[in-house]
Amino acid sequence: MPHVTDVAGTAALAICESLLLALNDHKILPEREIVGILQDASAAHANDPGIDGKSELHLAVAQMIDGILAGGNSVRRP
Repeated sequence: MPHVTDVAGTAALAICESLLLALNDHKILPEREIVGILQDASAAHANDPGIDGKSELHLAVAQMIDGILAGGNSVRRP
């Protein structure tokens, strides 16, 4: 079996997306708040000064979150 990478990150993403969907489904957070959370998370990584030497990682994270926003994966849309 090939070596599987970033299992923890993938699991964390799946859990967070499920939580965001549940918060919206149960009307705890409206769609605009969920979108705001994702935008804030993206901006935090996109604007990272790279002090930790991981600027490429931060940029990739921001791009992934932006893809989630564009795809509407964390908000159920008709």
